[in-house]
Amino acid sequence: MFPYTTLAKDEPWQPGPYAGVEVLVLHKNETTGGVTVLRKFHSGVIVPAHIHPLANEFVYVLSGEWEEGGAVYTTGAFFFAPKGVRHGPHHAKSEVISLTVLDGPLTVTQ
Repeated sequence: MFPYTTLAKDEPWQPGPYAGVEVLVLHKNETTGGVTVLRKFHSGVIVPAHIHPLANEFVYVLSGEWEEGGAVYTTGAFFFAPKGVRHGPHHAKSEVISLTVLDGPLTVTQ
């Protein structure tokens, strides 16, 4: 048996750091502040270019279409944004659900 489990169906979606983005926390590391979350980007949302100053970001697209830099990414795409590296803007061409892991706190700066 795993020492930690979360059933997403039993957890609430919470407002994310941008309008039109929600997060569902699957796990939080109390020592590092790192989180594993599901993120929901509502269709049409554009998240401005930004930096995660305290964490590396690992993203796997579970569903939907996401555009960045003129390229469209769909289900099965994987992204990595190193800590402190500016990325985006992200445009949700449809509703997008991603599994996102940050190895430090989920903070953003422009």
